[in-house]
Formats: sequence, C-alpha cells, structure tokens
Amino acid sequence: MGRTSAARRAPASDWHDHIVIDPRILGGKPVIKGSRVSVAVSVSGLAAGGSIEEVCRSYEIGEQDVRAALAFAAESVDGKRVVALPRR
Repeated sequence: MGRTSAARRAPASDWHDHIVIDPRILGGKPVIKGSRVSVAVSVSGLAAGGSIEEVCRSYEIGEQDVRAALAFAAESVDGKRVVALPRR
C-alpha cells in the first residue's frame, strides 16, 4: 500500500469536524456536515470505482469531507467482528 502525504489525508480524529449525526437529518444517519449526503453514499461512490474527485463533483462536497467519511467508516468497523453471509 502506498503512502499518502499527511496534507492529503484526514486523520481519523478530524472526521468529527465533517460528519454529523442528527435525528432530524436522514433519520439520524451519519452525513457530511452542512449537507444531506450520507457517509454511506459517499463511501459507496468510492467502492463503486469512482474517484474522490468524482464523488466530490457528484455530491458537491469537498475532498476532506470524503476522506472524513472514510475515516468515520473505518472507525465504525474497527474492532468489530464482521461475518460474511452467503449470497442468496
């Protein structure tokens, strides 16, 4: 895995500045602050093969917002046991 400069990545602690969870917005799903773009939507865009730049353009959010969504997602699953279920 290649190294990324510190200036280009959002440390995990920085996601708090970019991600909010408010029961009045999208039913309490984590979203990019100041938007109705969920963390799941932004991360899914990357998982589908989109670049950070494409996700930013598509949802009118910033690069640091996308990086914060990734940091939030990583922290959310860190230390949790994930079980793969067979496809139906």
